[in-house]
Amino acid sequence: MSAPTTTSVRPGAMSHRQIMEALSGLLLVLFVAMASSTIVSTALPRIIGALDGTQTQYTWVVTATLLTATASTPIWGKLADLYSKKLLVQVAIVVFVLGSIVAGFAQTAGQLIAARAFQGLGMGGVQALVQVAIAAMIPPRERGRYNGYLGGVMALATVGGPLLGGLIVDTDWLGWRWCFFIGAPIAVIALFVLQKTLNLEVIRRANVKIDYLGAGLIAAGVSVLLVWVSFVDNSFGWISWPTLAMVGAGVVLLALAIRVESKVAEPVVPLDIVKKRNTALAIIASLAVGMAMFGGAVFLGQYFQIGRGYSPTQAGLLTIPMMAGILVSSTVTGRMITKSGKLKPYLLTGTIALVIGFAGLSMLDHETPLWYVGVAMGLVGVGVGMSMQNLVLSVQNTVALKDIGAASSTVAFFRSLGGTIGVSVLGAVLAHRVSDQITHDLTAAGVPAGSTSGGSTLNLAALPDAIQHIVRAAYGDATGHIFLISAAIAVVGVIAAALMRPAELRSTVDTDTPGDPATRSPASLPDTPSASGDPAKIPTPLIR
Repeated sequence: MSAPTTTSVRPGAMSHRQIMEALSGLLLVLFVAMASSTIVSTALPRIIGALDGTQTQYTWVVTATLLTATASTPIWGKLADLYSKKLLVQVAIVVFVLGSIVAGFAQTAGQLIAARAFQGLGMGGVQALVQVAIAAMIPPRERGRYNGYLGGVMALATVGGPLLGGLIVDTDWLGWRWCFFIGAPIAVIALFVLQKTLNLEVIRRANVKIDYLGAGLIAAGVSVLLVWVSFVDNSFGWISWPTLAMVGAGVVLLALAIRVESKVAEPVVPLDIVKKRNTALAIIASLAVGMAMFGGAVFLGQYFQIGRGYSPTQAGLLTIPMMAGILVSSTVTGRMITKSGKLKPYLLTGTIALVIGFAGLSMLDHETPLWYVGVAMGLVGVGVGMSMQNLVLSVQNTVALKDIGAASSTVAFFRSLGGTIGVSVLGAVLAHRVSDQITHDLTAAGVPAGSTSGGSTLNLAALPDAIQHIVRAAYGDATGHIFLISAAIAVVGVIAAALMRPAELRSTVDTDTPGDPATRSPASLPDTPSASGDPAKIPTPLIR
């Protein structure tokens, strides 16, 4: 019978320089993955207009990516606890590159949605595995300082993405397809950088089974509910047979997923971790932060372009206050957390800033002064920067190294789920209100409502000036309503952060659980055969 083994890394095995070298590759690929989402935020109105897509398809170009990223995140995290983290990161990069290339060649909105769904598989892997690799290299107490770099890169991606997307679609000799092509060569560079710099000790585990059934049930249940949200009150009513069938099916699938996760030996979402108080509260707060990060980026870009008439490049520039808030708050907060070892005060402050920022954005209409929009976006950015990465850190601080992948990916899973639900729900609400407002205003102006049928409301250049004004006003006025919903949901994040128990960040990579070599710090494992009495029982680390 084989001795129990696990993935581990010896503390001190990597110097600060080696950690920074490995981080360079990890942060580079994370930048590309996150930029691939934000680059679309300003370019998407032009892309969907060029493909003659609808508002629902506009939402699903983003939702499809988030959905597959969400569904695959727990699997990537569990695999990271069992196999080589380095190899898994590289596989995720390859999937992402292939998806990016296919998306760039899409000829219809449907093809683009399918390609983005495939791309999301790689994005989910990258975003989860970068967190896992960092957790395997750096103790929680020191991780706050490095999380500042992580937050800075995320902010740069969210700042640079919209700007780059706007410049690309505004440059005639490039065109919108380069919004997808441009990330592929950068990701390939990151692939080679990681091959050289990322060296983590790995111990193989035998007789391992991945819970594909549980992951499939989770993905199916969430997908059914999101599809229902996208079409309810449009194709069918809230109280109807389709609603009953889809909601019922989604609930049943998720209930089955919980049952499966409670029975299998290697669950993708470990319920024993999720049931811990701080972890459960961090998950709830992550749902709110996910909605903030994704919903804000997606619909603010549309607000500035469709609702206010700015170009994609100008729209990217106008989102800088939110991204600057993320950059400054994540960097400063990371260093303060490393110094104090405390998390809760920063999480609570960050979630409160989110509520205030969203409440401010809920007042938007198509004539709101830009300075006011900038201040509200800045507060949202501060909230995201103070809470997003630190919610992951709060969970990582409570689990053993052998569970770090599953724990990290579980928080990332629910954050992505929050973003997926947020984009889908807010997009559905926006589409419904815009459609009603446009129909009402066209009727009042004596113009047939069929004048803007199909996807033409997102292709403003093809509309007469009078109708353009009606469409812009409808989008500008409806956007404030969806941010009011976001503010209400962000209140849940404040409550969750307030209920979390204060915890001091530990200064070791692993927990110190006596008598259990699977959960003890690798530093406490025997280094010589005589330490255990049996050299055959000493697992041999493999460098990957």
